[in-house]
Amino acid sequence: MVGDQESITVVLNRLRRAHGQLAGVISMIEDGRDCKDVVTQLAAVSKALDRAGFKIVATGLRECLAGDDTSKEPMTQEELEKLFLALA
Repeated sequence: MVGDQESITVVLNRLRRAHGQLAGVISMIEDGRDCKDVVTQLAAVSKALDRAGFKIVATGLRECLAGDDTSKEPMTQEELEKLFLALA
């Protein structure tokens, strides 16, 4: 992922949080925890992943608009739409 160090750090922190939450969900299922608790934690994992994805797309879009990445062709509108829809 190309981006400023702050954005990369934010994304990595969100992914690490989601990783820990997912491990917790697995443990909860293995321990036979209540369905409501499992679904609540699973929703938290999903939200953390969504936020990481949105941050990646937003960072990429900012770089595209600023023309920071001269090593690649600019993304087309269709490619940007596909990225956004993949997270929807």
